[in-house]
Amino acid sequence: MATVGSAVGIGNIWRFAYVAGENGGGVFLAVYLLFVALIGLPLVIAELSLGRRAQGDAVSAFTVADPAAPGSWPVAGWIAVAGATVILSYYAVIAGWALGYATGALGGNLWTVAAAGYGGYFRTFIAGPVWPVLCQATMLAATIAVVAGGVQGGIERLNRWLMPALAAIVVGLALHAVTLPGAGAGVRFLLAPDWQALARPELYAAALGQAFFSIGVGCAVFATYGSYLPRSVALPASATAIIVGDTLFAVVAGLAIFPAVFAFGLDPRAGPELAFITLPQIFLAMPGGRIVGTLFFLLLAAAALTSMISLLEVPVAVAMRRLRLRRRTATLAAGALVFALGLPSALSFGKLAEVRIGRHGILDAIDAVASTLLLPLGGLAIALFVGWRIEKGLALREADLAGTRTGTLWLWLLRLPVPLAIALILIQAATG
Repeated sequence: MATVGSAVGIGNIWRFAYVAGENGGGVFLAVYLLFVALIGLPLVIAELSLGRRAQGDAVSAFTVADPAAPGSWPVAGWIAVAGATVILSYYAVIAGWALGYATGALGGNLWTVAAAGYGGYFRTFIAGPVWPVLCQATMLAATIAVVAGGVQGGIERLNRWLMPALAAIVVGLALHAVTLPGAGAGVRFLLAPDWQALARPELYAAALGQAFFSIGVGCAVFATYGSYLPRSVALPASATAIIVGDTLFAVVAGLAIFPAVFAFGLDPRAGPELAFITLPQIFLAMPGGRIVGTLFFLLLAAAALTSMISLLEVPVAVAMRRLRLRRRTATLAAGALVFALGLPSALSFGKLAEVRIGRHGILDAIDAVASTLLLPLGGLAIALFVGWRIEKGLALREADLAGTRTGTLWLWLLRLPVPLAIALILIQAATG
């Protein structure tokens, strides 16, 4: 439950919606589901098995599993730590947006701007020099407080009610959204693929990046959480539950957003602001929507918090074991670093709006580097290490797949299709 909570968050609602919208809807979903099944699931099992064997941080996961491995393998662990740190730096900014909306919903001002339009409300909010940074800092402070005091018990208890509550609200939104006039076009956009779009190379990099970002593969979260697992836990079943829960959440969130996008005449390719402009309009159009909307943004901020806790635990675990720091000191140091790294993203729609990295603003550029480079590199290293470096029997035993046909298929996927697909898409992303 704690690991599902680490996977489910803003990436399933905010990022999935706009990336799917920018990449054709249904055809993106089809490629995304294929990558989740054939790449995401094998890598989650592999990363959990490394973590459970190492009982340590992301770097030790590559040394304990095979003490004779060349010294270059721990670099893969450091890449994963870098990925978690970079993602958390701008994830905290998006989480701050959710907190800002929750605050606005509680105070009532979010519901009084309908006439002016939520597009203007959102753009004014994220362009401010104070509120985005303050909300970012607040979410990070809450994350630091939890991680400094220990994670397991609190996160597990929190997710037992948080995930079902958020899922119930998202399902309710989807059921309401599909009844809106004109919603059928949105359902078709998400569920009826235009197969001609498969000829677009950027589609595959976007789908793989979203799979890695949404699930959390490649940034050592599963290696860290796997280090807490006892031997009695069946890894394939746990990994499947994580993947299915995360994917269903994203698809249902898409069914809550895209029917409303078409019903209100909005552009499905509107980009990162899609969820923050569309969802408030759905809330206002439904009975009791202000109450539901307030609960939704509160729960979204809380769901973001669980993911942030998981991401921060990655560099904290490394700092504790490598630098011999106390947990509180390591957490404060890592949190301060993440806050500093995230400031440009927090200001990228305001004071730093004119700064461009290629064709992207700061936040979008950092997101692109993390999701299409750092995370796939981390996943590639895991596939190669478990598939080729570790002795076959050991790899199968650690994954609880010894003596099964599923284990043979899993190892084959890690050895050939998974690294080949990641390598091809990394090349496409670098050259595109």
